[in-house]
Amino acid sequence: MKAAPNPSARYGETVCVGALGIDPPWTGWIRLYPVHYRDLDDDGKFHKYDIIHVEALPARQDQRRESWKPIVDTITTERHVASPQSRRYLLDPLVEDSMCRLNKQARDDRNARSIALIRVADISALQVKRHPGWSAEDRRKIAGYLNQLDLLERAKRSPLQAPRFTAAYRYRCADRHCRGHQQTLWDWEFVALQRRLGQLTDAEAAEQLRHKFLTQLCAADRDVAFYVGNQAARPQSFSIGGVYAPRRPTARYRPRVNR
Repeated sequence: MKAAPNPSARYGETVCVGALGIDPPWTGWIRLYPVHYRDLDDDGKFHKYDIIHVEALPARQDQRRESWKPIVDTITTERHVASPQSRRYLLDPLVEDSMCRLNKQARDDRNARSIALIRVADISALQVKRHPGWSAEDRRKIAGYLNQLDLLERAKRSPLQAPRFTAAYRYRCADRHCRGHQQTLWDWEFVALQRRLGQLTDAEAAEQLRHKFLTQLCAADRDVAFYVGNQAARPQSFSIGGVYAPRRPTARYRPRVNR
């Protein structure tokens, strides 16, 4: 999963990537940060459900154990996992029932897990609102980065534009004691879709976003789970980096899941 890009004083903009390590010595969830995705060459650009090879170093300034600093020049895409069943074999064993437990662990221990895939019991709303625009601090970060570049580089780069909308899901996880969660959606695909809806009015575009990310992805025939991750500065605060929504399997295939 790729989160939507955010302003960075050092890099102009950065993307946080949540990945699944499938080869020793590290298997399980990995956070790759920072990734300046627009600066990657064509061979280095990867998409959701791509298998990639990348060399990375532990993120020394980040206490979250899943965080690694990628050496972006080493990123290569090996293949794409196109089959829904192949994706389920990789991801279904990692689906967990309780966002409530993950929240409690993060409150009690700063070194607790910071990435998970959480099963959704039901969703009450997807709230879509107009983005207020970058803050003054964000604008300073973008301008400062552009000013560091020479004139030729500056001419080739466009400043990161704020998305048109923000969104948040209101839902209950599969914990039987859950009283509900509200978490912001920071999905690359959510922002990319907004760009393609530029010709629509705010009301029309917001309706299209709800149709895609609520009506379609969270339909009754799908097993919905959210990729969630927290912030280094606020480990108790989780947001949604993407939606995992495979169609419900037939009786012949019964995925193994963690309870």
